[in-house]
Amino acid sequence: MSSEDENDAIFKALSHRVRRRLLDLLREKPQTTGMLCDLLPEMDRCTVMQHLGVLEKAGLLVVERRGRERWNHLDALPIHAIHERWIGPYAAYAVNMLNQLNKNLSEPAET
Repeated sequence: MSSEDENDAIFKALSHRVRRRLLDLLREKPQTTGMLCDLLPEMDRCTVMQHLGVLEKAGLLVVERRGRERWNHLDALPIHAIHERWIGPYAAYAVNMLNQLNKNLSEPAET
């Protein structure tokens, strides 16, 4: 899979609010699928599993099987890579533009 395909999978995974909520829950600590289902009572287990599958396919989730339990662990490295590639440079650009604007507004106007 190319890096662009990987980025597309990550952005797709992050695009849904339920998946972002799952990642937030996993950021606190690893959880079993049953624990996650208990924390999302408005959804059935099958739907939670589908969302976990999208996260796993995108590389945002590492699954560990312990007997009958499926433990889900957050893998934040792909999010960090997105930050390094996209968010960081664009944020730096925006800060630079705001600094330039502030400098221009602070200079006395020429008459």
